[in-house]
Amino acid sequence: MPMRGTGAGPFVPPSGDLARLRESAATCEGCPLFADAAATVFGLGDPSARVVVVGEQPGDAEERAGAPFQGPAGALLDRALEEAGIDAGAVYRTYAVKHRKSAAVGPTGRRVRLKPVRRELAACRPWLLAELDAIRPEVAVCLGASAAHALLGPDFQVAAHRGVLHTVDLPELRLRVLATARPEAAARLREPDRTDAYARLLADLRPVAAALRTAGGT
Repeated sequence: MPMRGTGAGPFVPPSGDLARLRESAATCEGCPLFADAAATVFGLGDPSARVVVVGEQPGDAEERAGAPFQGPAGALLDRALEEAGIDAGAVYRTYAVKHRKSAAVGPTGRRVRLKPVRRELAACRPWLLAELDAIRPEVAVCLGASAAHALLGPDFQVAAHRGVLHTVDLPELRLRVLATARPEAAARLREPDRTDAYARLLADLRPVAAALRTAGGT
């Protein structure tokens, strides 16, 4: 049995398809987040997807469903993908961190979501790399700073470089990566700010659709 807290690497099978990776991830104890999380939320979607969407971490709805991008933010993301010219049904969705990071606050013990820190992103990164290696997509879309840091490095600034395609050399894959804001940010806003944030998200996604068309097909 791999040692707890040593990162996900020892828990990742040496080779295997997504089903095998998902099964192994369910028992991952590579970082302390597993202890308080209700479930591992692994990626889901087309195993031959040309586009992989990478979020930060699961929330309550995702833990309950055991699937990524549930609720209003997930619906908003699907709408933006389709309007940008990307088939939402052919996208693979996953997270940079597979366990929800949260802490109890107040006298009721209500749990609130916390932002993953660098060591937690590094600990879980072997799962993300294994997913990408199994799928071998053309483009990865990172939603939010934590997701972007997992693939573009800890110094990457989404606000300064959002909507721009970058080429990244991973251990077994050369990949184009684009970062934009988390859909949750737009979903929680009131009008007219919500419309403005959605328009920005949509504009950021359009280069992905253009890249897919250039590479061939839609």
